[in-house]
Parts: sequence; structure tokens; C-alpha cells
Amino acid sequence: MTTSPRRIRPLIIAEAANPTLTSAALVGWSCAKAIAAQTDAHIVTEWRNRDDFLRAGMVEGTDFTAINNRRLQHLSWSLATKFSRKGSFSWSLYAVLSNLVYPFFERKLWQTFGPRLRAGEFDLVHRLLPLSPTTASWIAPRLKKIGVPFVLGPLNGGVPWPQGFDDLRQQERDGAGRLRAFYRFSPGLKQTRESAHAILTASRTTLHEMPAQLRSRCVFMPENAVDLEKFPLTPKAPAVADPSKPLRISFVGRLVALKGVDMLIAAAAPLIRSGALHLDIIGDGPERERLQAMAQSENITAGVCMDGWIPHAQLGARLRESDLFVFPSIREFGGGVVLEAMALGIPAVVLDHGGPPELVPPGTGYVLPMTTREDIVTRLRQLLTELRDDPAQLHSAGELAQAHVRKYYSWEAKAVQIHEVYRWVLGHRAAKPDWGTPMGFTSQAVDSEASMQPMPQPQLIPDHGF
Repeated sequence: MTTSPRRIRPLIIAEAANPTLTSAALVGWSCAKAIAAQTDAHIVTEWRNRDDFLRAGMVEGTDFTAINNRRLQHLSWSLATKFSRKGSFSWSLYAVLSNLVYPFFERKLWQTFGPRLRAGEFDLVHRLLPLSPTTASWIAPRLKKIGVPFVLGPLNGGVPWPQGFDDLRQQERDGAGRLRAFYRFSPGLKQTRESAHAILTASRTTLHEMPAQLRSRCVFMPENAVDLEKFPLTPKAPAVADPSKPLRISFVGRLVALKGVDMLIAAAAPLIRSGALHLDIIGDGPERERLQAMAQSENITAGVCMDGWIPHAQLGARLRESDLFVFPSIREFGGGVVLEAMALGIPAVVLDHGGPPELVPPGTGYVLPMTTREDIVTRLRQLLTELRDDPAQLHSAGELAQAHVRKYYSWEAKAVQIHEVYRWVLGHRAAKPDWGTPMGFTSQAVDSEASMQPMPQPQLIPDHGF
């Protein structure tokens, strides 16, 4: 009998993954592609993504399979659009409708891959998308029955609205979100979780929602990471205190009320008027006109750039002009753009609610308390004034931010982390992988030297043959 190494063979479910889109679609694509580089993976996606997969160099049948569920998927999108307020798409309603449609995708997947799974062609199944922790998996109990391990996640969602911002909740028309409390009664959800060998939880909110008896299967792993080709980890030059040059700060995101850009403008306005600060707002949305009017009323239009979206491939170069990234969103699940700024050596300012503060360890940026609108504006103005007077601290924070991203949050590092989860569920390592909750945090500032060490490379598993 001879022993030769082989790579793990996961079947990756990434229904919405797409290299040309943003948000969850881009996360799914980037993660699946990174995993495929470390394993012998096969990706299953929805038919609407097929052409973009092919243009990205994927080989149909070898690298991926596209499942045609377009009619029902289009129906859920159309209904969500129809019942959303004009100019403000209801993502919570779309999530509800998508949960009703998704099982039909998995049924078609099972028709194609069920026989191959029974034949042992894949070592495990990993449902990477949807990210929602309320979406049941129709195939999970069937995989359990045939003895194929099932990995679920990263899952993220359920971040509550902070107190004192009910007006924004009404503005976002999050009525469907109020129905989320009933997700526990969703058909198949309990079976899905109980059938999973590992559940990747992308936030503490999601982790705390998991039943106590399943916590031993949970691995904390935020879903976001950074494309180092677009956001290279090259050192950033120190900011120099020069009264003749303004401190440059930036924001990136949809211009909707919950992103808190109005609070940023209010906090920064006195400094912008004095010439001490320049604000670059990158994005577009229904709030853009109101924010432009706000800047005009504050007499700061000369110090505010608000020229809409730019291609994601160009975002790194634009962000690198900034000294500080400010992201005052009051309700954010992930916050991938925070990591992109950190990768460029730009410290981030976030509010202590939802996903973003879980990405910013002590010493790498600034986390402000989630309090009232007035208090947030006051604290943010104080911080901006302090940093304008002492910009040198931004350099050390930026170095630590880059080190943190290098160790934990490149897509390559993410793939290695997931590979270790695969090894655990397959019995090739005894201990459950654990990078901390939140990932990589310590009680003090992040240790720069330790954080600069690369993640271990994936190990091959033995293939026993005769």
C-alpha cells in the first residue's frame, strides 16, 4: 500500500457569487476563488453568473457549474423592487423572498450532484452563500444521511437597530426586518444547523444567536477580506503636521441615511471651513442631494468632494490620498471597505455597533461609542481635531492596521483559515481552529511583529491507495 498526498475536494455552493458585482456577490466570488487555489474545489453558482465566471477564466464543468433558477430568482427581485419605496430598495424584504426561493436552487443542485456526492467524488460540501443565518439548506440533512460533512457560512445578519435612531429605521422602511424574530420557525433551519459539522459565524451577533448546544461547532470568521492586488500592503508615508495642508479624510459607501454621512459632515464642518480638513465622499444613493445641500448650507463645498461612485479597481488609488477613513454607519453587518482602508495603511474610525468594530483591534484605529446622534457628532469632531493637531499617531495606527490585515484578512489568509476548518471536520486535526473572537484581538494593541507573521500554508491530506 502506498501513500501519496492529495488536496481536499470541496463542493462550494456560492449561489450569488459574481466577480463583477459588489457586496455579498463579490465576497462569495473572492472567497470561492481563493479556496479553489488551495484545494480541488468545484463551485456551484446561479446561471445569471455564468458568463462572468467564464470571462474571469473559469472553465465550465471543470471549475464550476451554473444552475438555472433564473425564473424564481427574478420573481423575488421583482417583488422586492415593486414593494420597496422609490429610491430605497428594501434589502430586508428581498432577504425574506430569497429565503423562499433558495430551496429550489438546492433541489436542482442535488439533482446534478447527488449521485456524485454518494460516489465520494467530494470530501465535503461548503455553503458559502447565502450569507444570511436565516436561510435553511435543503440538502444539509441529505448530506448527513450519506455521510458527507457540511460546512455552513460565514453567516452574518441580525444586527439590531441601535436605540435613538427609529427615524432612520422608518426611513429605510425596514418593516420586513421586524419579521426576522420569527426566523426560528423557518422550515428546515433547525435541521440545517444540526446537520452542519462546522458553522462559520461572521459576527458576535450571529454567534450569540446560535443555540448553546451548537457553539462547539462554531468558528468565528468574518466574511470580508482584501484583494491585495487592488489594495496592496505597501507602507504609507507618515502624515506631517503642516498648517498649510489639510488633513484628508474619506468615506466610501452607499449614500443612505443609516451610513451616518450627515453626522460626519456635521462633525467635520468647522474644520473644513477653517481649511484644516478635506472630506472625500465616495459613493452615491438617495441621500446624495440632501448631503450636497447640507454641505452648501455649511459653506464647506470647496472642502468636500462628492462626485459619485468610482470603479472598484480604482478605489485603492483614490483612498491612498487619505490620511483617515471615517465610516460612521449605525447598522452595518460586515464593513469590508474598512479592511480595504486598513490594508492601505489608513486607520479607520467606526461606531461600536455591528461588524465594523470587530475588524478594528485596539491600536489600529478608533472605535467611538454608539450613543446619540448629537454625542457621536461631538466625539467625532473632538477626534478629528485631535488628529489634525497630532497626525503622527495615524502612521503607527496605519502600520498596525496593515499588519492585522496581512495576518488575518487577505483572501489568501482567509482560504488558509477555511482550509483548517476543512481539516478539522475531516478529522485531520484534533482541535477546532480558533483565531479569537473577534479575530486576532488582544487586550492591548495588536503586536506588530506577531501580526506580520504569515498564516501557515495548507497541508495536503493523505490519499491511501493500493
